[in-house]
Formats: sequence, C-alpha cells, structure tokens
Amino acid sequence: MKNELVLVVDFGGQYNQLIARRVRDLNVYCEVIPYNKAVNEVKNKKPIGIIFTGGPNSVYEENAPKIEKEIFELNIPILGLCYGMQLISQTFGGVVEKADKKEFGKTLCIKDKNSKLVSSMKNETIVWMSHQDQVVKLPEGFDCIQHTSTCPYAGIENEEKKIYAVQYHPEVNHSEEGKELIKSFLYDICNASGDWTMQNFMNEQILKIRQTVGDKKVLLALSGGVDSSVCASLLSKAIGNQLTCVFVDTGLMRKNEGDEVEEAFKNEELNFVRVNAKDRFLGKLKGVTDPEQKRKIIGEEFIRVFEDEANKIGAVDYLGQGTIYPDVIESGLGDAKVIKSHHNVGGLPDVVDFKDLIEPLRDLFKDEVRRLGLELKMPEYLVYRQPFPGPGLGIRIIGEVTGDKVRIVQDADYIYREEVDKAVEAYKKENGKAPAWMPNQYFAALTNMRSVGVMGDERTYDYAVALRAVNTIDFMTAESAEIPFEVLQTVMSRIINEVRGVNRVFYDLTSKPPGTIEFE
Repeated sequence: MKNELVLVVDFGGQYNQLIARRVRDLNVYCEVIPYNKAVNEVKNKKPIGIIFTGGPNSVYEENAPKIEKEIFELNIPILGLCYGMQLISQTFGGVVEKADKKEFGKTLCIKDKNSKLVSSMKNETIVWMSHQDQVVKLPEGFDCIQHTSTCPYAGIENEEKKIYAVQYHPEVNHSEEGKELIKSFLYDICNASGDWTMQNFMNEQILKIRQTVGDKKVLLALSGGVDSSVCASLLSKAIGNQLTCVFVDTGLMRKNEGDEVEEAFKNEELNFVRVNAKDRFLGKLKGVTDPEQKRKIIGEEFIRVFEDEANKIGAVDYLGQGTIYPDVIESGLGDAKVIKSHHNVGGLPDVVDFKDLIEPLRDLFKDEVRRLGLELKMPEYLVYRQPFPGPGLGIRIIGEVTGDKVRIVQDADYIYREEVDKAVEAYKKENGKAPAWMPNQYFAALTNMRSVGVMGDERTYDYAVALRAVNTIDFMTAESAEIPFEVLQTVMSRIINEVRGVNRVFYDLTSKPPGTIEFE
C-alpha cells in the first residue's frame, strides 16, 4: 500500500522535524526534503500537499534560500510557515521588510476572514511568533485572513491557487490551535483520508522485510534501548530464526544494564549473542576528546564487532539497525547542517562487510516507535524504557572517556534515577497519578570541570556531575523538568557521599533548542 504523502520543504527552520511530526500525528505520512531538491522530489513523489518551513534568513538577502516558481504551478496545495510565508509573498510580487517591532513569543492573533485554513479556529487565538521580517504589502490575488497588533498580515491565502501561509508557527504547542490549522490544511484543503497508521506500517514493513531478505540471514545491533528492541521484535515477526541479535556491551552502558538486556532478550525465540567489548572500546577512545570523533569511533567499532560476529555465525547478508527519522535528519539531510552524527547514520564507516542495511524504523519518530512496539504486543516496560543514545555514556562524559570516568557517571546516574523514581512512586501513591514534573528522560553526565572542595576537613580537587531532566512529547523539542528541590538535594547529597571522585553537582536548565538533550 502506498500512503498519502505530504512533503515538508526545509529552508533551515529549527522546527522542520516538528512539522513532520505534527502531520503524522494526524495520520498523514510526511517527509522532510531540502529546498534545493524540492521540485524534483515533488514531481517524483507526487504529494497531496506541501509545507514550507521557517528559516533564519531574510528573503530579500542575495543568498537567501529560494525555490523555483514551478512548484507553485503543479496544482498541489501549499502551506507556508514564517519564512515560507515571506518567500511565497516575495515570489508573487509582495513586499517583505524588516518589521518595525519584532515579534517573539505568544501573540494574540485575530481572524479577518473565515478561510478553509482557519475555519476551525476561534476568532481570537494565541499563536507563537518568532520573526523580525514580515510582509508589508500583499501580492496580487492574495487575501489577508489573520492579523496581530504589530503584524498586519499574519495569515494570507490565494484560494484559487491553493496557496496558504501564516507568519507564526502552528507546529509548536505554544500556538493554542496550531493543530487545528494543520488538520484543516490536510483534510479540508489537501483532502487527506488519513491512511497513516501503525498497523498499516507494521504490515507493510513485515512484507517489505520478507521480500528483501528472502532466505538470507540478518544480524541486528541490539542495544536494549527502545529503538533496537522494537526493531528486534519487528524483524523477528517478519523472518523468525533467520535473525541473530548481537548485543555489544561496550562498557559504556548504564549501571547493571548489560545484565538487564541479556535477561530480557536471551530466550529460545531469539538468537541472542552478548559480546563483552569494554576494553576494546575504551582502547579506541583513549586520548579522544572531540565529541564527533568519539561518535564516529564508537560507530565504526560497532560495525567491526558485528563483522567479527557475522564471521563466526557464517554467511550474513544484512545488518539490521534501529535507526529512526530524527537520527537521519540530525545527521544531515541533503544539504542540511549536521547537528550530531549518530553512530548508526553519520558514524558509519565507509566500508561495511554486509550486502546491505535493513532499517525498518528509519521513517519513524520516537513516539511512533513506541506505538509500533505496542502494536507488536511488546511488554510496556521495554516500550517505555528511557531513551539511551547509541554511543552510550561516551557522549555523557565530556572530554576523554576512561574506565574511572565511566564508573563515576554510572554510579551517579544510578543514584539520580533511583531517587527520581522513588519520588514519582511516592507521589503516585499519595495522589493517584503521576506528578506534573515527572520527566520523560533523566540522567547524570560527567563534566570535564574539576574544582576545589572540602570534604572531612580535607581539600579535594574532583569532578562536577551534571543532572539532566526534560519534559518532551516527541524529543524534537524539550523543556527542563521542574524536579522538586528536596529531591535534587537528596540526589546531590548521595552522589557526593557515595561516588568517589565527585565534589559538586549541577542541574542543567537548558531547553532544546538551543541545547540538545544529550551533552555531546
């Protein structure tokens, strides 16, 4: 089955993944493509709709990203957001200038016309603005559908050409009725039927895997995290004992995690192999401080370990990986900038001793992976396990990775997660529900900062541990979780008293963006 498709044309916007995520959440399949390849992609893939993202540039600058006018002549509905609106306006003869007053944050937006795009929204609604340029003169044939006190054209349309645009960001949760706007574009303008479901995806992938693999064998990189666990379940359902799952214990796992993974997956249904490779990985990482280099070293060593195991097993044609869509985009999609190389994408070596890769989750966001896990009848404790990066603690240790630093961050992380879990359970017992502050991900990291302290009347010169906890829906954006101070105080006291080599504990308040969830 070929799903309906919406293409998100990326002009460098920080929310490009979030737009795609919102569209998929409304049961319409969506992909992100770079602006300079958009026309060809649109012609080849024949989407039912196109969305232009925001971007950091000004459309009137000489080197600003542009797009061929041909895309507007394909009779496909288009929705422009922020920079996308400005580009549309300029293309059709409108005027875009630097605004007299910049708009950043929540803004009251007032409806001027009951357009299809905003028909389900209230006459007055709160939207999220983030711009310093704006349209000051409408192009011919376009009507104003919304405005704010400082932005005369907050929403515009050319109904005849099926072109719509808004200056704000409906994809972020701060736009109170943003979801309704996107839904109206998909269903009222693009006439979507909503055929993107996890059950459909699962059935399609099982068929595709069987057709690809045939009677050959697949070697899967099983980390025990959500992505690789769901990938293992899907591959097992598709090809059964043709699958071998290799768990590489890099020595960079959370405390006791190697044993926990083995306990969960070592059974008669899976060909499970554990490889203890701590010394191998630490040896490769000795003296390395650059985070991108660490990721690439870990990625390549993963592959080399898999190749070694494949040789022991016999002929293995395919390497399976739990790569997901944010991994692909953050590692650099098309001409997009690399945010960070993922060990299973940007960190892959040039030469891999397998016929091909099998990556059945490559088109899914994290929450979609979890939904697929439930569709596969996986245990909830595996489906909702905290995310853990492929490079493991290697990117939660700033600077060089050593055995002693791994011990520190393992012990500190264990204490932190234990105390947060205890506080959550106590709140649930007392109130019958989880606390509002309950984080979606929380962990300890080790900084490269050493400072003077006093412990037992003696001078110390030890490391600082950073605690991270975030609330997020999709892991594309995140806010720091407001964990109660008394919980953090308990964590701090235990870490300093129980973890040798630490004399300070920090709490990271940074949101994503501008930060990432992980430290490196």
